[in-house]
Formats: sequence, structure tokens, C-alpha cells
Amino acid sequence: MAQTFDDVQKLGKDGLDNAMKSMTAVTKGYQAIAAEVVDYAKKSFEDNSAAVEKIATLKSLDKVIELQSELAKGAYETAVARVTKINELYSALAKEAFKPYEGLFAKFAPAK
Repeated sequence: MAQTFDDVQKLGKDGLDNAMKSMTAVTKGYQAIAAEVVDYAKKSFEDNSAAVEKIATLKSLDKVIELQSELAKGAYETAVARVTKINELYSALAKEAFKPYEGLFAKFAPAK
């Protein structure tokens, strides 16, 4: 009986350790994602402010349209790059969050 109780106690401790490691990984992952989103918002605001100032100095409607097209293309490329980066961060978060449980899942996986 003592061996069974010790096994259950160890299993509970291991489960708690795995949960803590997983939550730590989730917290770090969300911090990285939040930092990336804040950085993107800040950079986007700065770029848009500079664009408005630059557009205000132009005298020709053709030049304004040309600049606006360039700015839109650049904004799109930047957005795609940032979304890709954020998706990579979410993927890394998931991998790190489930890493503590890999050994546990392996025990219950069907043998090949």
C-alpha cells in the first residue's frame, strides 16, 4: 500500500511540475507575442505619421497617389511579415507549452 501511495504522490507531483512548466512557457510565449504586437503598432503609427507629413508637402495629386500606392504596398508587406512572425510565435508557444507532457503522452501512445 505504501508503494502505491508513493506512486500516486509522485504522479501528482510530476503532474504539478509539468503544469507549472507549461504555464511558464505559455506566459513567456504570450509576453513575446504581446511585445511583437506592441512593436508593430508603434512602428505602424510612426510610419503613418511620417506618411501624412510627407503627403502634406506634395503639390501634385499624381504624386500623392503615387506615394500612397507605395505606402500601401509597403504597409501590406510589413503586415504580412509581422503576421507571419506572430504565427511563428504562436507555434513556438504551443510546442513549448506541450513539451513537459511529451513523456507522459509517449507512455500512452500505441506501440508501433
